[in-house]
Amino acid sequence: MTFVENQGIRIYFEESGTGPPIVFGHSFLCSGEMWAPQVGRLQERFRVVNIDFRGHGRSGPVKRPFTLYDAVSDVVAVLDHLSIDTAVWAGLSIGGMVALRAALTVPDRVSALVIADSDAGAENAFKRFKYRLMALVAKAAGLRPLMPATLPLMFGRTTRRENPALVAEWRERFCAAHVPSLLHGIDALCRRDSVIGRLGEIEVPALVVVGDEDKSLPPPHSRTIADGLPNSKLVVVPGAGHLSALERPEAVTEAMTEFLSSLDG
Repeated sequence: MTFVENQGIRIYFEESGTGPPIVFGHSFLCSGEMWAPQVGRLQERFRVVNIDFRGHGRSGPVKRPFTLYDAVSDVVAVLDHLSIDTAVWAGLSIGGMVALRAALTVPDRVSALVIADSDAGAENAFKRFKYRLMALVAKAAGLRPLMPATLPLMFGRTTRRENPALVAEWRERFCAAHVPSLLHGIDALCRRDSVIGRLGEIEVPALVVVGDEDKSLPPPHSRTIADGLPNSKLVVVPGAGHLSALERPEAVTEAMTEFLSSLDG
């Protein structure tokens, strides 16, 4: 296993393939394993770096508050370790939020963007209240009591109906997450700043992807991102919820492959 230490936290990553580099950032509650279908395909043509964010997967636990900009620094630390100057940043949900902030704060490290099921805005007051209530439940009783409310936010109705095995597999992964780290993650999400007004500063090519059944960050959020980025394309994936890359891997991989191929020119 390969780790890089940043801000006193060990960040786990996997590297595979050769070619132009692309770095993946996963959704909250998940790990880099959610990108397995895309990694398997893209590593044939790209140098793929797949990261577990701090407090997720095999990365170290989080013991103090952090921001999404700290997560940007984690990714940059991995790229520095691998002597990668610039890469395509692909992120879903919180991974997309991190990628957008990277494009604004370290633009020389970002050659293009893939932003899936994400948001450029600050968290609204209702969701902050709801997430803080969920955090209290998780702190007292763990994550399992939250699964009936969480699963419909992560998986679309089509996936829950047609692929219950996938939902059950990831439900167990969610329940095994490190709760103290996730509480700090919830706090980082609730306190995030809005970058909507700065999207026009991001000039690199961008692919914006969203599942048409995403209840956590519905398609209008992705349309706002696509409208704000000067050089972007929006792809809406039918029958997918928030974890579109997991739910409809073929469609998401095909959209990514087509976009990345267009960068060759």
